[in-house]
Amino acid sequence: MAAAEKETLGFQAEVKQLLQLMIHSLYSNKEIFLRELISNASDAADKLRFEAINNDALYGNDHELKIRVSFDKDARTITISDNGIGMSRDEVISHLGTIAKSGTKEFFSKLSGDQQHDAALIGQFGVGFYSGFIVAEKIIVNTRRAGAFVSDGVRWESAGEGDYSIETIEKPSRGTDVILHLRAGEEELLSSWKLKSIIRKYSDHISLPIVMQKEEWDEEKKQTVVKDEVETVNQASALWARNRSEVTKEQYDEFYKHVSHDFQEPLAYTHNRVEGRSEYTQLLYVPSHAPFDLWDRNKRGGIKLYVKRVFIMDDAEQLMPTYLRFVKGVIDSNDLPLNVSREILQESRDVRVIREGSTKRVLGMLEEMANAEEQEGKDKYATFWKEFGQVLKEGIGEDATNKDRIAKLLRFASTANDTDEQTTSFEDYVKRMKEGQDKIYYVAADSFNAAKNSPHLEIFRKKGVEVLLMTDRVDEWMLSFLTEFEGKELASVAKGGLDLGKLEDEAEKKEHEETETQYKELVEQMKGALAEKAKDVRVTFRLTDSPACLVADEHELSANLVRMLKAAGQNAPESKPILEINPNHPLVTRLKYEDASGARFADWSHILFDQAMLAEGGSLADPAAFVKRLNEMLLATAK
Repeated sequence: MAAAEKETLGFQAEVKQLLQLMIHSLYSNKEIFLRELISNASDAADKLRFEAINNDALYGNDHELKIRVSFDKDARTITISDNGIGMSRDEVISHLGTIAKSGTKEFFSKLSGDQQHDAALIGQFGVGFYSGFIVAEKIIVNTRRAGAFVSDGVRWESAGEGDYSIETIEKPSRGTDVILHLRAGEEELLSSWKLKSIIRKYSDHISLPIVMQKEEWDEEKKQTVVKDEVETVNQASALWARNRSEVTKEQYDEFYKHVSHDFQEPLAYTHNRVEGRSEYTQLLYVPSHAPFDLWDRNKRGGIKLYVKRVFIMDDAEQLMPTYLRFVKGVIDSNDLPLNVSREILQESRDVRVIREGSTKRVLGMLEEMANAEEQEGKDKYATFWKEFGQVLKEGIGEDATNKDRIAKLLRFASTANDTDEQTTSFEDYVKRMKEGQDKIYYVAADSFNAAKNSPHLEIFRKKGVEVLLMTDRVDEWMLSFLTEFEGKELASVAKGGLDLGKLEDEAEKKEHEETETQYKELVEQMKGALAEKAKDVRVTFRLTDSPACLVADEHELSANLVRMLKAAGQNAPESKPILEINPNHPLVTRLKYEDASGARFADWSHILFDQAMLAEGGSLADPAAFVKRLNEMLLATAK
């Protein structure tokens, strides 16, 4: 396209929405525009290094990569220039006109209109290039891809409203210039001192030199004059390559924001240089809040891979297991080849070593928070668990090597307190076990209230035995891989027969045997009435207040898990539950003396079954029949 021709194109709808949100939500932290644009320039240089591994000609006669920041008071512009990979016309349209990012729809669905909430969400999503519109009324981008002709430069221009223009220009050098035409009231940014302070605050960790024109005080003119030479504003060395003693917490926090596009500080980080079979450096962070796309298991991880400080790839998911997909950071290997691909990473022995070592480091960070004695550490782990606990539970089934370590990090709600806060560990539970208790008891349900009010808990409350309340969707899947903790069996209070072991004395056991004998005939009669619904009917002593409850056979899926599988569109094996009746409840006592051949006996039996189904959060196969029976019983009782 000739330079005289200018094509005007419309922004993707999501871009327009994001621009409006950013300008209003992020204005209070407007300095981040420079951090984001410098970060983009750094990424462009990383991509050039990577592509030049196999094509050194891309460098041309300019091998010295750097980022230049300049300003023009008269023109009211700030320019961020790099000599990185640059962009072609199609890439400009793709990168600057659309948001081609997975999770876009979910991101916009979570926006609430609350400025503080939305600002944090925009940070997670990554504001990138568009952050320039926080301070600029117009942005011009001049760019040329490395290896392209001088005449193949591209100019992109927009006022950040509904559209942008694009045209072909001549650009002598490769790379990208982003020119911001500032809004009224942003004059303070047209200052060398101000720009340098922002760069040192947010971008000191960038490994490329960030240069600015040198300024010097002219005593004769009594003013600052711009010199012909440039000076490097940042340290220009990879932060992870420095000794830990040389890096401040503030620098670690800013680097986290660079790699994660997060606005908030991380909960914890670990920085280590590992030597041995494999040599690598790791700088890993645990965020303080979950990203909007945490549950997308197909999403790439948050680890940037470098080889000998040369950037190789973003989101190297092979370096961290899926259940730790929330971890952000950098891993720099001395052993991997520079031309490593994702396919090679999957097969590499060195990658397996790095993955194992990094997993242990992350679990170590979590253990340090979980076992902290001071309140700050406890609060941090409580925050971590609230944000990422369900994801960590996936590790029980995915990481057999570290299963025991992960189990110690798990937290649950419990009958030991009345809140839904998941603060009880297995170790806490074991310390509180009653004398004679040899099992860790739990109940699984789809909500805290359903678990807390489950009829299966009645005998445990009576005896003062603690029960863990498991309400996360992942819990029952996880428990299929975790059957015991430090020699103590994990037992569902809603599966199999009730076995309280030494928690029952001999007198209780004898009384139970006698009662079972007394109700043997009723049990057989109810089996016949409920043959199509119940696998079995039996007397139970786990109930104190409820007339009946449903339990799953020892080796079958629980009703709660079956419901979740069906809700997720998966096939679940069909099995009938077992109805357990409370011999001490008046309804059951009355049924004992009902004529088993009459219609009322069958109706009572069905009502008890359906009530038990509802009490555990299930749905009835025939609600109308239940209502009809119940109404008839009420009318009969009222006569």
